Amino acid sequence: MTERYPFLSKATPHAPARLLAQARALPVPRVALVNAGAVTPLLGIREAAEAGLAEPVLIGDEAKIRAAASEIGYDISALRLIHAPHAEASVKAAELARRGEVNTIMKGQVHTSTFLKGLLPSAAGLRAAGTRCGHVFHITAPGSDRPLLLTDAALNVDPSIETRQACLSHAVVLAQTLGIARPKAALLAPSEDATPQITNTMESAAIAAWAEANLPQADVAGPIAMDLILSKKAAEVKGYTSPVAGDADIIVTPNITTGNALFKLMVLGMGCCAGGLVVGARVPILLTSRSQEAAARLASAALGMIAAHQAKQGQS
Repeated sequence: MTERYPFLSKATPHAPARLLAQARALPVPRVALVNAGAVTPLLGIREAAEAGLAEPVLIGDEAKIRAAASEIGYDISALRLIHAPHAEASVKAAELARRGEVNTIMKGQVHTSTFLKGLLPSAAGLRAAGTRCGHVFHITAPGSDRPLLLTDAALNVDPSIETRQACLSHAVVLAQTLGIARPKAALLAPSEDATPQITNTMESAAIAAWAEANLPQADVAGPIAMDLILSKKAAEVKGYTSPVAGDADIIVTPNITTGNALFKLMVLGMGCCAGGLVVGARVPILLTSRSQEAAARLASAALGMIAAHQAKQGQS
C-alpha cells in the first residue's frame, strides 16, 4: 500500500453543530437541485432533506432523475419534479426563484459554468443591476464550531477592487447573520506594508480605506500577511496592532488561485469542514462538488438555509 501523503490530515470532517442548530431553528427552505439526474447530487439533497435542511425540488431530465433515484433507492414520488434537460435546468431554477417558488438553488450534475450561465446574467433576474456576486466558504477546524469565512475561492477569478469590496460586504453580512456582531476581516497579502511593487498590497490598502467609510460595523485590516492573520504572537513580534490580528472571522483573498489553494489546504491538510455558497443573488446558490464529503454537503445546505432565511427577511 502506498504511504499516506504526509501533509494530508487524518481527521474526519464533521458538520459544525452550531451551524446545524441555527439552521434547524428556521423554516425548511425549498431547494431547487439543478440537473438532478445523477446519483451524487441526489444523495446530497436526500441527506439535506433527511437532516431537516431542505425540501427538494428536482429539475433536469426526468428519465435520468428517476433512474438515478431508483439506483439509490430514493423514493421521490412525493417530490416536485420538473423536466428541464441540460442548460434549460438553470433557466428554470432562476424562474422558480424569481417567482418565490424556491428559496435556494443547488448545483447538480452540471459544469459550474453552464450552471451559473443560467443564473447570474442580469437577464436571469436574480441580481439587481450592478450587483456583484461572490462565493463564501464557511470553514471550521476539527473540534471547533467557530467559522472562518473565506472569500472568494470559487467564483471570481481575478477580482477587481470593486468586486473584492462586494465580496467583503457579502461576507460581513453573512458573518452577522451567523451571530458575529462585529466581524473582523483580513485582506490577505504577502506583506502588511503597502508597496507599489506588489499590486495587491496597494489594492488591499485601498479596500481597507473604503471599508472604514462603508463598513463601520466591521473591523477590516489590510494589507495583512497570513502569519499576522493567524497568530497574535507573530503580530506582537512584528509590532503590528489590529483587532483582526490572530482573530480574523473573514479572509478576503486577492484571486481565485490563492483562495482555492487555501481552501483545499484547510480541507485536505487540516481536516476542516467547508460549506459554501454564492451570495449577492436573490437566493443563495450552492456550488456543491462531486468530491465533497457528507459533512461539507450538510454544512453547505445549512449555510444556504440560514442565508435563504436572511434573504427572505430582507425582501419582505
